[in-house]
Amino acid sequence: MGVRRAVDIVLDIARDKGTEKIYTYGPLIHNPQTIELLEKRGVIPVESVDDIEAGTIVIRAHGISLQERQRIRERGLKIVDATCPKVAKVQSIIKKHAAQGYTVVIVGDKDHPEVTGLLGYSSGRGIVISRAEDIEALPPVDKVCVVAQTTQNSDEYAVMIDKITERFPDTVTFDTICDSTNERQEEIRSLASQMDAMIVVGGRNSANTKRLAEISKETGTPTFYVETADDLDKDLIHGYEDIGISAGASTPNWIIDGVMNYLTQHREEKGQKELTTAYKLWMWAVRSDLYSAFGAGCLSLVGTYLQNLSMNFLNVMMASFYVFAMHTLNRLQDKNPGRIKGSFREEHYVRYKKIYSAVGLLSLIMALVLSYMTGIVPFLILVFISGLGLLYNIKVFPPSWSLKRIGDIPGSKTLFIAAAWVIVTVVIPRVEVSVTVTPAMIVAMLFVFTVVFVKSALSDIIDIQSDRLVGKETIPVVIGESHTLHLLKGISVFMGFILVASFLLEFTSPLSLILIISVFYVWICIRLCDKRTQFSSIVLEGLLETNFIIAGMCSYLWSLLINFAA
Repeated sequence: MGVRRAVDIVLDIARDKGTEKIYTYGPLIHNPQTIELLEKRGVIPVESVDDIEAGTIVIRAHGISLQERQRIRERGLKIVDATCPKVAKVQSIIKKHAAQGYTVVIVGDKDHPEVTGLLGYSSGRGIVISRAEDIEALPPVDKVCVVAQTTQNSDEYAVMIDKITERFPDTVTFDTICDSTNERQEEIRSLASQMDAMIVVGGRNSANTKRLAEISKETGTPTFYVETADDLDKDLIHGYEDIGISAGASTPNWIIDGVMNYLTQHREEKGQKELTTAYKLWMWAVRSDLYSAFGAGCLSLVGTYLQNLSMNFLNVMMASFYVFAMHTLNRLQDKNPGRIKGSFREEHYVRYKKIYSAVGLLSLIMALVLSYMTGIVPFLILVFISGLGLLYNIKVFPPSWSLKRIGDIPGSKTLFIAAAWVIVTVVIPRVEVSVTVTPAMIVAMLFVFTVVFVKSALSDIIDIQSDRLVGKETIPVVIGESHTLHLLKGISVFMGFILVASFLLEFTSPLSLILIISVFYVWICIRLCDKRTQFSSIVLEGLLETNFIIAGMCSYLWSLLINFAA
């Protein structure tokens, strides 16, 4: 919580800073990849306030001493305090008991910035110890107050408290280890005991990550400490059947996902060869955007049958080619630092960039040819939205504007994607027959817009912090994760009402009632995203896109039933 809060505070400032310089007192968190992205957003880490002439300085989650805070004020710098509330609580405990004459014993790493800051609240009455052996060297004192660095090993701290209390009977102790640290340490003990091997992910200079690796090794389970997936060697993990993954508090989700995706892609799996092959094919389809393209073809079936139109296979193929082309070409055009960095598509897009470019352009040409074969109006519509799609990540606005591209408009990605899918899956099949707007067409448009909007927004929630780091103003970034989830739930409930009402009003066939299955699946997806730490990003993305296939299969089976009944 403290790390995420610090990053969010800095990103809020960076978004509105204008020309003002933003500094962090030391690296904001112990993760070099995040620091690199922050620097590209204009957030500069400094080791001393003497390096700053003017601007805003952010106190990181570790906190600083009272003396350092006073030096910052004397230099006239604006202070933004991102000290973790748990650390601030320890600071207040130390300050209070030092004032009451206690000798404050801080159990922690002497050179850690959090401990350095805590020591500054002890009014010279603080002593730092790191091991149980250090207790014997403590001077004889009357009153002792014991606190811990928030990321300490809870078991070791308990042992040290017993020994200190035994030597100094008049001792007060405080369990100041962060709850999430305790939980993560307990989880890794439990997990490591069940696994053949463990991978701990985090920065090399992250104290809490090092402790997780140590705890894992203490269980006797082979443990690999890596900073990113690049540190993994498939020869090292070869032969391990069950591999557990844990990560430090400052390790971003996209780096953890990169490790999980590496294992998914490279490690050999034993047994269940047919299931494994099918799973790998699914992963490949999701990673290459072919699954999304197939989903667009399925939604074209929904748009056709919900409007009671005759199925035209050209429209299905056109929707699939168009969606694949737009997704691929826009990802290749997006030059924002870190946009694909660490995502499950990174390796594919970097390794096969030329192939993706060629296939993307070919897919767009195929979509335009197919639309022309269905009629001049569908062709003109597709030309228009294709032009907008290709301009999405290109600077089209005047240099003086704060917005440089269409993609810089807050929340535009989710809205534009949903609108484009509606046009190729519902509008084009309709205008091929007639330009008249019908109630069934409106229902179909609302349905497709809803399922695509929800999928895109949930994907954005998964990527919310990496989006903020690279400056993407997605809907969850703009209105927040909680409000976005409430919005998606409200939209899905409204869509369910529309499907039922349209059938009762005889605007649509009973197919609209069958499509309520997709509305229920939306709620399942929302729950899955709430539990997203249990899945890699590629699995979640695939599960979200499966809703398109479910809707398409429902529509296709409905058409078979009608034909059979006829």
